[in-house]
This record gives sequence, structure tokens and C-alpha cells, in this order.
Amino acid sequence: LSVNRVGAEGAALLCGGSIHSLRTLDLSINNIADVGCTKIAEMLKVNKRLTSLSLRFNEIRDGGCTMIAEALKTNNSLTRLDLYYNEISEEGARAIAEALKINRSLTSLDLSGNPIFVEGGRAIAEALRVNNTLADLVLYHNAISEGARAIAEALKINRSLTTLNLYGNKISEGGARAIAEALKINQSLTSLELSENPISDEGGRAIAEALRVNSTLTRLELPREMRRILGEEFSSRVTYFSF
Repeated sequence: LSVNRVGAEGAALLCGGSIHSLRTLDLSINNIADVGCTKIAEMLKVNKRLTSLSLRFNEIRDGGCTMIAEALKTNNSLTRLDLYYNEISEEGARAIAEALKINRSLTSLDLSGNPIFVEGGRAIAEALRVNNTLADLVLYHNAISEGARAIAEALKINRSLTTLNLYGNKISEGGARAIAEALKINQSLTSLELSENPISDEGGRAIAEALRVNSTLTRLELPREMRRILGEEFSSRVTYFSF
């Protein structure tokens, strides 16, 4: 049902109808906004079959995000939630983080393109310290910058996350060093995306050192300028982003 101008009213009608028999629901680009999230959240609280929900590009703000987050605290069927490019900020990220501390069914979460900034990143990191079901987390273009340090600390404890995308998050040398230290300890992460971050040469060297210790990471994408730092030593595991 993506790109169908469903709107808030249409979302309400869907959630009150035969949607309860669906396992996958894609409502991307439908101008649902916060108003439409009211009925979607109510549906999630009682639905026992839906496993995948996509709400990409729907102008959802913190209010709508918080409603969905509250529903996640009781929902035990949804495994995939996609909130790519809405208008969710730190407040919404904190609500999602609180839900992740309780929810035990969600395995994939995409918050890409939402301005959650440093505090939002830190909130998600706190959730990763206690959540043991989330396997795939996409934080593409969320401007978390120094929040990456908190996520790195969480990776030292977390044992469920296998895929982490931190593309384009203004992560600098300090964040890269923190991630490198986490990689020396973490044994669950198999895929990590760090392209389009100003991690510096020293950050690259720290990551190279971590890769010599880490044996579980099989895919790492780095900014293209890191090729001259890492060379071909890790060619089977590392790719370099280029346009």
C-alpha cells in the first residue's frame, strides 16, 4: 500500500478492518503523520500476527513515534519496524529506546534520516545494553556524532546485534577509536557500516588494530580515504565507499 495517499483517515480505517490477518504491512509515503499513528499504535497493542511494518517517509514526529513506542512495550509479534526518514528527534528516539528495554520480539529497526542527534544516539545505546533480541540496527544519517561513543560502549556488552549501520553520522576520531575498542571485545557483530564519517587517519589505524583481534566481523565499510591506511591487509572483510 506504499505511495497511495492513504493518509491518517485511511490508516485508521485499515487498522480497524481486516489488517489483523496480515503479516506484512507497508504504508510508506502515505502522509500518515502523528494523527494516523494513533490507530496504528492501538492496532499494535492487540495484533498478534503482524511481523513487519514500514512507515517510511510519513512525516511522523515525536508524538506519533512515542505512541508506536508505547505499543512496542506490549506487542510480541512485530520483528521489523522501519521509520526511515520521518521527523523524529531526540524525544522520539528516547521513547523507542525505552520500548527496546522491554520489547523481546523486534529484531530489525531502521531509524535512518531522523534528526535524533547525540542524545538520541545515547538513548539507543542505553537500550542496547539491556536488549538481547535486536539483530539489525540502521542509524543512517542520524547526526549522532559523539553518541557513537555510547553505542561503542554498549557493543562491549550487547550480544544480539549482528548488523549496525552508522553511515554519515559525523563520527570523528574519538568515536572511531571507541568503536575500535569495542570491536576487540564484541563477538556478535558481523557487519558494520562507517562510510561518510570523518574518522581521520588515527581512527583508521585504531580500527585496523581492532580487526587484527576481532574474528567475527566479516563486513566493514569505511570511507574511501581509509584505503591508504588499511591497505590490502583486510581486503576480504573491508570495502571502501565511493560514489
